[in-house]
Amino acid sequence: MSDQTNRVEVEIFGEYYTLKGNESPEYMMKVAQIVDKKMVEVSQRNTRLSTNKVAVLTAVNLVDELLKLQEQYNNLLRMMDPENENSSNS
Repeated sequence: MSDQTNRVEVEIFGEYYTLKGNESPEYMMKVAQIVDKKMVEVSQRNTRLSTNKVAVLTAVNLVDELLKLQEQYNNLLRMMDPENENSSNS
């Protein structure tokens, strides 16, 4: 991550946005592409959903994935901690 603020134009679910941030333009475009793909997936499962509901359900799905990955990461850290190993064998 740099101290420079980057701007990138992206399309998410048919709408255009200007993203600003310290990440590289390539990274910000990748994030937008993932959000767009997830929104398309959600909308294809239920074509009657409004754009707002698609966005909220997409956010819920992404946070679910994030929490599961954080839990997996924490479990891996616990497995790698030698002090934790010794206390669990007692």
